[in-house]
Amino acid sequence: MKKTIRKWSKEVMKRTRSLDLPKNVFTLRSAKRIAMSVKRSAERNVRRHGPAFRSAMSMLNFYINRAGKNLTVNRKLTLERAKVELRLLYHRPRTGMRAMH
Repeated sequence: MKKTIRKWSKEVMKRTRSLDLPKNVFTLRSAKRIAMSVKRSAERNVRRHGPAFRSAMSMLNFYINRAGKNLTVNRKLTLERAKVELRLLYHRPRTGMRAMH
């Protein structure tokens, strides 16, 4: 008999107030398109906790963290650039050590 593997992250996406994202949004090639899609979903979603920016950034971080080692270097860079694009779309300043330089 084949053992089924249950992924807790899938349950989190179904049961929490996570955003309803378009299928394969994180596989888009353009960081800007990913950011715009996540932003659009955050602003349309009524289930979200807190502000749209926080929900959108949270979903990007959740995906990056869950994919972890399975992400290629190029894919991870694109997703990190999508976070920068998302900050720009919401007129938010850069954060962290790099912003100080």
